[in-house]
Amino acid sequence: MNVLRRFWPAIVGVMLVLIVGCSSEPPAGTQTPAVDAAPETVRTVLARETQAIVVDGSSTVYPLTVEANRRYGRQRQTAEVIVNFSGTRGGFRAFCQGETDIQNASRPIITEEIEACQTNGVTYIEIPIAMDALSLVVHPDNTWADSLTVEELRQIWAASAEGQVTRWSQVRSDWPDQPLVLLGRGQDSGTYDYFTQVILGEVGASRKDYIASEDVDFLVAQVSQEPNALAFFGIGHFLQNWEDLKSVAVDSGNGPVYPELEAVRKLEYRPLSRPLFLYVNADTLTRKPQVQSFISAYLDNPQSWIPLVGYLPLSDRAYDMVRSHLQQKQTGTAFQGQVQATITIEEAMGSFSGT
Repeated sequence: MNVLRRFWPAIVGVMLVLIVGCSSEPPAGTQTPAVDAAPETVRTVLARETQAIVVDGSSTVYPLTVEANRRYGRQRQTAEVIVNFSGTRGGFRAFCQGETDIQNASRPIITEEIEACQTNGVTYIEIPIAMDALSLVVHPDNTWADSLTVEELRQIWAASAEGQVTRWSQVRSDWPDQPLVLLGRGQDSGTYDYFTQVILGEVGASRKDYIASEDVDFLVAQVSQEPNALAFFGIGHFLQNWEDLKSVAVDSGNGPVYPELEAVRKLEYRPLSRPLFLYVNADTLTRKPQVQSFISAYLDNPQSWIPLVGYLPLSDRAYDMVRSHLQQKQTGTAFQGQVQATITIEEAMGSFSGT
């Protein structure tokens, strides 16, 4: 509970519980996908529902888009919005084939995806939508792991640790000689891409002997039942399940830091703070007026509702810049194909003139 008090006022915690409870039934047009839904599912849906707005990609951004769709429906909008998730990487495969209208992404678009979109003639508008923090979590009965250094995370997750670093006592000698049960996001996930890049220095360069899933609810359930678990996923899922999990601070050299709102805002929670994105197909934005209306509704006073889903909204200035880029239909990316955003959203958007 200590991190909940640090991360958010108690009143927001109560509101979050209410939001989760109220959102248990998806809004009309929202599909609750199977784990690791294949792009073929999206193609089938798109062929059947040509007038629907089809969204796929990150399961981290998925709750934001579901909530945006719920709010959109309350405005008596009639357009159907079909929201799916197959992970950021999996979603970009469909998006860069022109098979979806909007891509949820938990990292910036990377070079290989930029090239795939160019090959297929898909242009896009990049929309930073919120800030997130990757959380490290353990079972509440874990009394020893209150923090981990970045070096210890490298030691645990490096490819060379596969089959070798398997017990908590191998991380710190005064920790129990108990199995180290690792869980995390699957390799189609932008969260996985981001985590491996900032911790290991290379996307995908991790050990593979861990329990992986795109379904974060599954990961939460596993950690809540396994006293020796250690997992990583977005902070929003921790906030929604704080009674069943314990947050672990990260020490990047200046002492342990929890993923508090101000620490994320000031880039003090290093290196596990990141922006979240929408990518909108520029062609369908023009051809489908309903896509324009949905994105406009998504960007309508996001500061009022994004915190209730468990994420940090951008600054007023950043949202003004995003709306301006959308209105001008500036295509391309401000992040040069890099997984890790090393400058603020305002700096990135301010220096970006589109393609």
